Amino acid sequence: MSVIEINNLTKYYGKSRGIIDVSFNVEAGEIFGFIGPNGAGKSTTIRTLLGLIKPTSGEALIFGKDCFTEGKEILKDVGYLPSEVFYYEGMKVIDLLKYSASFYKKDCSRRIYELAEIMDLDLNKRVEELSFGNKKKVGIVQGLLHEPKLIILDEPTSGLDPLMQQKFFELIRQENQKGVTVFFSSHILSEVQKLCNRVGIIKEGRIVKIETIENLRSENYKRIIVETDTVLSHDYFNIEGVSDFTTNNHTYSFLYKGDINLIIKKISSLNIKNITIHEPDLEEIFMHYYEKGE
Repeated sequence: MSVIEINNLTKYYGKSRGIIDVSFNVEAGEIFGFIGPNGAGKSTTIRTLLGLIKPTSGEALIFGKDCFTEGKEILKDVGYLPSEVFYYEGMKVIDLLKYSASFYKKDCSRRIYELAEIMDLDLNKRVEELSFGNKKKVGIVQGLLHEPKLIILDEPTSGLDPLMQQKFFELIRQENQKGVTVFFSSHILSEVQKLCNRVGIIKEGRIVKIETIENLRSENYKRIIVETDTVLSHDYFNIEGVSDFTTNNHTYSFLYKGDINLIIKKISSLNIKNITIHEPDLEEIFMHYYEKGE
């Protein structure tokens, strides 16, 4: 069952591009990563899902309901953490969270204190006394206090120190183990690699690739680094399957996708001083897709 369904979603701001023909599904119980740098269209997609903006064309559904026309009903079961949080400065944290909880027809008191303890958040401080990181903790508690079925996270770890980031990731994993679906938008590849099951890569408003993390890392890509004293022509490694090629003196580095025997045969004709072959990390693969648009 799909918790999120996006079909040919397009949004223009006047003549400016927001997103174009974006389509993907997020299945119940998964942690879906949405990757792309600033300006790629991540926040536009999220704002459409939350019913904050109306698409130019296409549709976005959550729990099978239209995000724009049925948003009020949908949001009862959605938790959202924006990339930046802003609050009334004079309020105490506990009063702010109780006010947020009043919008839901359930008692959230126990959950507020539970989450505050996990995130080491002082509920008695006023918002104006909080650092940016502590305000982010308030946002985390606020987004989860009503025990939503879907959590939408937009650059959630900015402002959190490494220890709090790990606590946050563990909290999200625990929620996911309860059956909660997570939509995790980020430009930090290491976070997505640790947390997500599948990933959608967005470039200039368009989806470039949707794939499982496992498949992205095992698509026969290898990072090969060859050190040789053989003088090579400029196009020696200009063969099918080679990309991201760099050279430094007599050391040659590239990504390779294809029959490993073919590239080893090519390399074996050289006088090799050293060779390293390993699986690239997710960031290298991501940049390959993003730069090439493949």
